[in-house]
Amino acid sequence: MKRMSLLPVLLPLIVPLVLAACSGMPFGSSKEQDAEAARRSASLKKAPPSEFGDDGSKRVAINGVEIVRVEFKPGVSSVTVENMAKQSGCTGGPGAGLVSDAGPVEMYRMACGDGRVFLARCELRQCRTVSLK
Repeated sequence: MKRMSLLPVLLPLIVPLVLAACSGMPFGSSKEQDAEAARRSASLKKAPPSEFGDDGSKRVAINGVEIVRVEFKPGVSSVTVENMAKQSGCTGGPGAGLVSDAGPVEMYRMACGDGRVFLARCELRQCRTVSLK
């Protein structure tokens, strides 16, 4: 008669038991791990925010709110808005820039030489003044 080995039969039963026993072993208390994590996070200091923005301009904050500079982007009706601004006495600056996404309704902003801001809304290339502050 052939002799059957018990190893192939018992091995699938023994391995999970051994692994399960290892998972229950204490490897350090959670209080110690929490204290170590707190020490590490306290030792890592965040760098202060840069004084300058991505475009190189100086960052400005008013009442704790950072003012973000909008990149100048000309649009389809920029020339029309510039002419409207000129009629209202607003001249200077780089011109009328698109503030909103390009589409059927667009918002334009133009900085005047005297510090005022001219805003216009164009719908299907029909523009009208929103404000001049």
